[in-house]
Amino acid sequence: MKKEKFKKQIEIKRNFLIVSRWGETLDMAVAILNEGHAVKMYIEDKPSREIGYGFVQKAKDWKSYIDWADVLIFDYTGYGKICSELRAQGKLVVGGTEYSDLLELDRNFGQAELKKHGIKILPSKEFFNFQDAIDYVKANPNAYVIKPSGETQEYKQLLFVGSDDEGLDVIRVLKAYEKSWGNDFGNFQLQRKVKGVEVSASAYFNGKEFIYPINITFEHKKLFPKELGVSTGEMGSSMFWTKDSPIFEATLKKFESSLAKGGFIGQLDINCIVNGNGIYPLEFTSRFGYPQIFIQRAGILEPLGNMFFKLASGESFRINVRKGFQVGAYMVVPPFPFEDKKTFELFSKDSVIVFKKDMKDGVHPMHLKKINDEWLITGNTGIALLVTGTGLTMKDAQKMMQNRISNIIINNVYYRTDIGDRWSDDFDRLWSWGLL
Repeated sequence: MKKEKFKKQIEIKRNFLIVSRWGETLDMAVAILNEGHAVKMYIEDKPSREIGYGFVQKAKDWKSYIDWADVLIFDYTGYGKICSELRAQGKLVVGGTEYSDLLELDRNFGQAELKKHGIKILPSKEFFNFQDAIDYVKANPNAYVIKPSGETQEYKQLLFVGSDDEGLDVIRVLKAYEKSWGNDFGNFQLQRKVKGVEVSASAYFNGKEFIYPINITFEHKKLFPKELGVSTGEMGSSMFWTKDSPIFEATLKKFESSLAKGGFIGQLDINCIVNGNGIYPLEFTSRFGYPQIFIQRAGILEPLGNMFFKLASGESFRINVRKGFQVGAYMVVPPFPFEDKKTFELFSKDSVIVFKKDMKDGVHPMHLKKINDEWLITGNTGIALLVTGTGLTMKDAQKMMQNRISNIIINNVYYRTDIGDRWSDDFDRLWSWGLL
């Protein structure tokens, strides 16, 4: 009976409306479309609106398709109020709430909520100008992390992780930011730095409770291998799914009733530093993570559209996932991770993605358009593809990903070749600390 019911759910074709901030969810839209559903995609950011052309139907005004949609998906923070209003009207919505938006966008609020829920946090302090922060570091010498808040945190290269125990490197960076940004930087945090393994735990929430299994992700944020270069937000990740996690139980699980009050539906992720002394949450992501969602998709065995429908309906279910590991690496072109319109148009815009063999398994389109069945780079940031691999071991997953990357030719492309290499060391430490 269960198999027949599941099959019946899959065969029902629905209308999905994806409201996107930057066009990040093109791959998700294509996946749901390929499952036989109808999909319309709206992109808010004007320079990004060409993304998805030729792949999916685009909507110029998403609000005119509210009645058409069976399921609405909002892919970024900041839409929480709209999502709640639509749910109140009886619509099925995957997206945030005002509460979940604040968890991510207001770092101080997020840290205060962690403390309120009985979770140990790292010492941090908010600043509104650079000189106050410089004076604070001089008076309290230590290693710190500079974390922009609000809209400035979208510029991932501005996040700075200090390494000097006296904070001298942080002082130099603060002085440089003051010269280049002046009063336009906005508020920011200085957070005490601790050493350990950086790992995130995430789970999907159906408006009432978390849905299992839990996803454990290891991000690679620097531009170059061996964690060199500027912070990019992310160049790739390795991950696995698990039925239980001490990190999840110590952090996200404690937010279940708070999330249920607002009816949050979607994914919540918490990034942590863990060591032998404990688990230290750093920040929330109360939406899909990028490229996390695409690497997750490589490990999810059920149709994505059906999964989102069940989630938005408040259904209690288990996500059917692969055993083993998934890895993924971004393939990017100039000027990534910076924004420079002239450089992008000169070196990257409309560059063609060439496949040596016609094999696109595990190749996820990012900021692309399709003309005459050719994939062309568009948008303005230079993120071309996300390539994934899966396997029962991390090395198997890496090998599959690398084989797929070797089949792709993109002019001026660059990517990390070491995604997943940290796993052997991270595993040993996490295991010895009792966190796996």
